[in-house]
Amino acid sequence: MIRINLLPHREAKRKQKQSAFVALLALGGLVGAAVVLMVGGYNASRIAVQNERNLVLKTASAELDKKIGEIKTLEEEIEALKARQQAVEDLQGDRNQPVYLLDELVRQTPEGVYLKSFRQEGQKVTLSGYAQSQERVAELLRNVSGTSPWLERPNLTEVKVAALDKSKTGRKVVEFQMDVAIKRLREQEEADGAKPGAKGANVAKAAQTP
Repeated sequence: MIRINLLPHREAKRKQKQSAFVALLALGGLVGAAVVLMVGGYNASRIAVQNERNLVLKTASAELDKKIGEIKTLEEEIEALKARQQAVEDLQGDRNQPVYLLDELVRQTPEGVYLKSFRQEGQKVTLSGYAQSQERVAELLRNVSGTSPWLERPNLTEVKVAALDKSKTGRKVVEFQMDVAIKRLREQEEADGAKPGAKGANVAKAAQTP
């Protein structure tokens, strides 16, 4: 027996397919929304963790900056204390400078040279005197610049021929004026330290100086 289906089966299948498609779309939308929420939540958590790390780094950086500032302040205070200590040591060493200066002038002044005056301003000493000849003046310059441990950098500022006031014969001499620098005791010790074996000898010499 032949059965004939007179119902609209094609429309029913079409509706069934449309319903399945709509269901798949809804399911895809739900899955997509879930994926977006999961990715968003993961990113939010990572951003929160990174923000916490950044906050820790900022806090540590601020503490380091504070410590660096304290170190700089301490270094400035140390430098200031060193400068004060150096100033005190220089003042203590300068008390004996006149003794060293007079003794050194006696040692370095050659025969035929007469010093009539000297004036000290800080570490510069101005010498005035007479010499039998210009060669004597040159010898004084060589002594001061080469062999003197306390005097350095001589500079001849004036030299001229003059007549002695009390000379009946009108004898001519060389009148000169020169500037010379006197070393501090600290500079002398530093120079001695650069020469092996010289420090002990110079210290012994300074100890024997009246």
